Amino acid sequence: MTIPAGTGPAESLAIALDTLFNHPNVGPFFGKQMIQRLVTSNPSPAYVTRVAQTFNDDGTGKRGNLRAVFKAILLDDEALSDSGLSDPRFGKLREPMLRYIQWARTVGVQSASGKWDIGSTDSSTYGLAQSPLRSPSVFNYFRPAFFSTNSQAAANDMVAPEFQLVNETTVAAYLNFMQQVIRGKGSRSNDVKPLYSAEVAIARDRSALLDRLDLLLTGNQLMAATRSEILTVLEGIDVTQASPEQDKLNMIYIAVMLVMASYDYLIQR
Repeated sequence: MTIPAGTGPAESLAIALDTLFNHPNVGPFFGKQMIQRLVTSNPSPAYVTRVAQTFNDDGTGKRGNLRAVFKAILLDDEALSDSGLSDPRFGKLREPMLRYIQWARTVGVQSASGKWDIGSTDSSTYGLAQSPLRSPSVFNYFRPAFFSTNSQAAANDMVAPEFQLVNETTVAAYLNFMQQVIRGKGSRSNDVKPLYSAEVAIARDRSALLDRLDLLLTGNQLMAATRSEILTVLEGIDVTQASPEQDKLNMIYIAVMLVMASYDYLIQR
């Protein structure tokens, strides 16, 4: 790239940005990282190539059409194929903050003030090791090529970016954090409260309750063994149609917590 002498700052910046935007590495680089964030940590080279091709040309000759790119990512055969459900190389760890947001959308939380004040959640000892817009560097919360040494991922030449946030402390912190907010307890629930309206209505039917949580939280990915264990716990709790609402809520809290602590939930496929 050469910027002619005497070119003004705005024009110089435009030339530099246009040059970078049109570099042939941009499509594969951007496409792979978006696939990693949205679908799977270890996409095949063919998947990345298809997305990069869409970045280069959306079918109308336009480069960098992000609507077309994200459509290509989410509707690609590799993303939608049932084979991914049993492929040990497919999938990704859900980021802690995305787990929290998904829970909130699933059970219908409301903000008393309208400000959605949950405070900082970036503590690794009593939070989620993440807070929105507070990544520790311009490279995000974790490196896209991260893998844990001496792990199965490393042995199989795989990356696991989100696992950079995982250690003995953050695992316990996530469980403690969710246990509090699921019940609407603690300072984080002063403004933001869960409703569980739909869940309370079916709480007497343990299978129906678990079906709903399985669908909305895991996309029906609870394994039979996991489902059986959770259902056994729920069936041991004395709740009927005539039970007080708080008794129903207590059982719902346990059901939600057990699902969100399970491997089937934590690994998105």
